[in-house]
Amino acid sequence: MSFQDLKTFIKELEKADELVRIKVEVSAELEIAEITDRVSKQQNCKNKALLFENVKDYKMPVLINSFGSEKRMNMALGVNSFDEIANRITEMLNLKVPDTLFGKLSFLPKLAQIASFPPRLISSAAPCQEVVITDPSSEMLDKIPILKCWPADGGAFVTLPLVFTKDPKTGIRNIGMYRLQKYTNNSTGFHVHWHHGAAEHYQKAKNNNSSNSENNSVNSINEPERHGTKIGERFGGLRKIPVAVAIGADPALVYAATAPLPPNIDETIFAGFLRKKPVELVKCKTIDLEVPANAEIILEGYVDLDELAWEGPFGDHTGFYSLAGDFPVFRLTAMTHRKDPVYMTTIVGKPPQEDYYLGKATERIFLPLLKIIMPEVLDINLPMAGTFHNCVILKIHKKYPGHGKKIINGVWGSGQMSLSKFVIVLDSDVNIHDLNEVAFKVFSNVDPVRDTVFTEGPLDILDHASSRMGIGGKMGIDATIKWKGEGFERDWPNEILMSQNIKDLVNSKWHALGL
Repeated sequence: MSFQDLKTFIKELEKADELVRIKVEVSAELEIAEITDRVSKQQNCKNKALLFENVKDYKMPVLINSFGSEKRMNMALGVNSFDEIANRITEMLNLKVPDTLFGKLSFLPKLAQIASFPPRLISSAAPCQEVVITDPSSEMLDKIPILKCWPADGGAFVTLPLVFTKDPKTGIRNIGMYRLQKYTNNSTGFHVHWHHGAAEHYQKAKNNNSSNSENNSVNSINEPERHGTKIGERFGGLRKIPVAVAIGADPALVYAATAPLPPNIDETIFAGFLRKKPVELVKCKTIDLEVPANAEIILEGYVDLDELAWEGPFGDHTGFYSLAGDFPVFRLTAMTHRKDPVYMTTIVGKPPQEDYYLGKATERIFLPLLKIIMPEVLDINLPMAGTFHNCVILKIHKKYPGHGKKIINGVWGSGQMSLSKFVIVLDSDVNIHDLNEVAFKVFSNVDPVRDTVFTEGPLDILDHASSRMGIGGKMGIDATIKWKGEGFERDWPNEILMSQNIKDLVNSKWHALGL
């Protein structure tokens, strides 16, 4: 089933015994994060979504770890298995208009389904706008129990925001998920990397205004005197881009904001595909953007093209703190919310956390698209320890000499996978989700001189090992069995395997053996 909003998802989690309501008073500073970190690392029935109903100094409850297991991630997407969505994508990619009249008539329901994907703009009162706050002196961010998750974090961070921007030239919408460090009651950091859609919108807007670049100045929220400009002095008549942030949307849209969609593919359309019904949007109150009508909380405002602030450090999904640096500033012009909002958030750190399950959903759902680019790929594994961008493991149907290295280079030329640091390619008989088997094959089959590929290229901004930010060394490992056409003139030995009839015979006697 799909969910209209977050609260229906919460009800379903509770019905499935996947949620625990916590009534003991807890603090938003470090304490909720420590509790959640312990729960998320329990690989058993005690790993639950958590609803903290008594957060010290706040009236708003906190929902966390709602995506923190494969079962809950499947529930969020309304399926029993991620493969159900992958199969729907495969079916869509193979759509061909039939030649016969009967075939064309049978094709109409599929066209009707596709037509239901785009979002629907509503003009009536939206749940996310039951309460509207436009006075900057009123309580805005101060009423949200924004978490500080790790001791050395630069402050409290909104960690599960859906950030809405539009291309200043084309008007095409982008929804991304970028952390927002709270600076004041009505300002946050705007942490976007140059690979992100919002960063492209920001840069296009700056380029459009480049004639005024000599007048650009930089100021800091955390250090207001550092550049001689104080907080709030320059927020009138600025060069700026509108930004909206939705917190606590329906789970399919939350996932869509994290998905590695091709450029200019609207995340609301993808969410509509996942939900099998359109996402409802409503116009913001103070800026020219549309936001999910059924969200819990909406932040409206602008990013000033001339303003940067010191942001971070932040305990990141890599298991290390990402370093502090200058980033743009998001300043609120309004905050709207439901009368009884729930603050949906997450923590990231050493895996497993709930972002691991978001990543696993992406791994399975987007495999059909990877196969369009490289049809010989049979499966993919983004292992937990690789934190999504450090390691990609693939198995292929090898067809010709050098095929493994072709796949390695193909990965480094494919969308967000181009940021992968290590790529390992194995034969079709390997279970690439068993890391012991992967290690056995790599250690056994690889000649380091012959079978490794080294290059330099773009890396994830959070990679701390590279000498320069966002660019560094990459390594590919071709662990497939080598052919004579690849210069291997010896006989490749057969792997030791028991015959299947003996295995079946022992299986039939196993219980009687008392072992």
